[in-house]
Amino acid sequence: MNTDNLLKKAIFFHKNGNFEEARILFNKILKINPNDFEAVHSLGTIAAQNQDYMLASELLTHAISLNPLIASSYCNLGNVYRELKQFDKAFQCFDKALEIDSSNHVIQMSKGNCYFSCDMFEQALIHYNHAIKINPFNATLHYLTGVSFNRVNKLNEAINSLNSAITYNESYHEAYFQLGLIALKQNDPLKAVANFTMAITIKPDYSEAYHNSGLALFELKELEAANISYLKALELNPSLDYLLGTCLHNKMHICDWSNLEAGLDLYRNEIKNKNISLPFVALSLIDDESLHFNVAKNYMQHKYPKNNSIEFDKIRVNNNKIKIGYYSADYCNHATTHLMLKLFELHDRNSFEIYGFSFGNKILDEMHYKVINNFDKFFDVDSFSDNEIVSLSRDLNIDIAVDLKGYTKDNRTEIFAKRCAPIQVNYLGYPGTMGADYIDYIIADSVVIPESSKKYYSEKIIYLPNSYQVNDDSRVISNHAFSKEELNLPTEGFIYCCFNNNYKITPKVFSAWSEILRSVNGSVLWLLGDTAIAEKNLRQSAINEGLDPNRIIFANRISPELHLSRHKLADLFLDTCPYNAHTTASDSLWAGLPLLTKFGNSFASRVAASLLKSVGLPELITYSDSEYIEKAIYLATNKEELLKLKNKLFLNRDNFPLFKTSLFCNNLEKAYKEIHKRRSNNNNPDDIYV
Repeated sequence: MNTDNLLKKAIFFHKNGNFEEARILFNKILKINPNDFEAVHSLGTIAAQNQDYMLASELLTHAISLNPLIASSYCNLGNVYRELKQFDKAFQCFDKALEIDSSNHVIQMSKGNCYFSCDMFEQALIHYNHAIKINPFNATLHYLTGVSFNRVNKLNEAINSLNSAITYNESYHEAYFQLGLIALKQNDPLKAVANFTMAITIKPDYSEAYHNSGLALFELKELEAANISYLKALELNPSLDYLLGTCLHNKMHICDWSNLEAGLDLYRNEIKNKNISLPFVALSLIDDESLHFNVAKNYMQHKYPKNNSIEFDKIRVNNNKIKIGYYSADYCNHATTHLMLKLFELHDRNSFEIYGFSFGNKILDEMHYKVINNFDKFFDVDSFSDNEIVSLSRDLNIDIAVDLKGYTKDNRTEIFAKRCAPIQVNYLGYPGTMGADYIDYIIADSVVIPESSKKYYSEKIIYLPNSYQVNDDSRVISNHAFSKEELNLPTEGFIYCCFNNNYKITPKVFSAWSEILRSVNGSVLWLLGDTAIAEKNLRQSAINEGLDPNRIIFANRISPELHLSRHKLADLFLDTCPYNAHTTASDSLWAGLPLLTKFGNSFASRVAASLLKSVGLPELITYSDSEYIEKAIYLATNKEELLKLKNKLFLNRDNFPLFKTSLFCNNLEKAYKEIHKRRSNNNNPDDIYV
């Protein structure tokens, strides 16, 4: 057989995916003619298709030396270098290919893909748009354009592009999936479910779509349906990133503890080596800050690795005043804003300029308008890309960027990975380490992060002298006098309460509460009602513990002022562990209701202890399950001791540091000045003790 026939046959095998037969024939051709360009080039593409990128780069480079005028050779070599993450070489190849053939949509798309791989989505869009002008009916190009628009937060443009992809390919399940992700970002979970359902209809084994459909159903508070969706995703792909943790977290939200221990055993066994949990989920499932640190580091490296290309210079022109930027999605009726509202107002304007950066869903409630007036300048950056927020922060010359979200919902961690300010601080929203070397400090105190725990935090610690948690000492408590009858509480008997979110209630905590209730005749437990299924499961758990389910009473969500007022009807707040009451603990103490906590082994499980010490009530901190149970029973059966605690709290509330916002502000500003001074002197971050 002559080389022409061999070549035709080899090309046929190659096009039909029979790479091994094609490879054998191309090698036969090279034995006859070692400089046959087509054979060398084809062997290079086969090597690339088999993911042998080193061999592919050698063969394609050789092919180019044989014929330097073929654009596809440079394009294929560029794609190989992209896979090898040798991006400079890849761009050189694509540029050479475009010199030869600038009207080739495949080359334009390939260069766009290279920019995409570098997270340079604006540049990727330029080349995708060039490619679309050449080939406007290519569904893949519209899809890639839509994904890129999403990554730079241009959501309407992303939706239009993804819909175009579906127009040219009705079965484009990935496009429906991306539309679902965008709908979640736009706080439209109903539309998200519809798009994920379409993706699943086209591709029934689409585990990622089931997972994200569960997330959307969770937002709709359809928690049972979410559980079904998560379980289907687990069945299809048990190793899917973050799925196991999300599934367990959802079970905790509905207080479904069936098979929970088996799930937690699997979770603990695999958490060190796999991306099975979001960092926030880990805080409520395990009380182990070493594991929290491990989860945070893995998550950061997977989702938000440091962007080394845009580090700050060591020397920067100093502002006349220190510019503090607070970055949050929660400038509305949210726990973080309730705690911080007065702090923003009290900052010393002789020394500081205070900037607010708002992203996430716009909730333009009364609290939103209150908080924006407490900033010197306020920027709604919700529609900005990460790069645009970084550029704005740098243009404003922000000195200290304070991330109030951490790894919680609607975070924009990428802006910190790209260094929006020379000093970056983790505070309040996320009670744990970010595991990221681009977050310089975490604000804490000696209770939530003891000296022995510093090794589990990637940040340097700013140790405030009292509690790390700011509080607004002007919060209003409604004058409305609730009666027990209108809140479905018994007129007689001891009232324990816990207004923490239901997911913080573990089987172990509920078992302790049940023992307390069994020991105190006529007592009831007043919990926050979240969903009907959670209430049903908690009542069933009471029955399983041998209790009358009517001894569990649920409170509706009401306005913050009224919620504070109804605390007066309770006798003692029972805390949860491993995720303590945080803002809810402050609510309780501000309203004059003593709180009993158990000191744990992580930041999140030591917050209530920090608050109690700062308000002068360390006797309400326990250090074991048995001590927690015994003290809860003791205070219910020794009313004089409880009355003493209530009187002590009444006096301490206005005299101890916890609720002195001005004192907190002064201490925080000392810390800000110290870390700014260190930076100005070109010193690396270090622990700060105020």
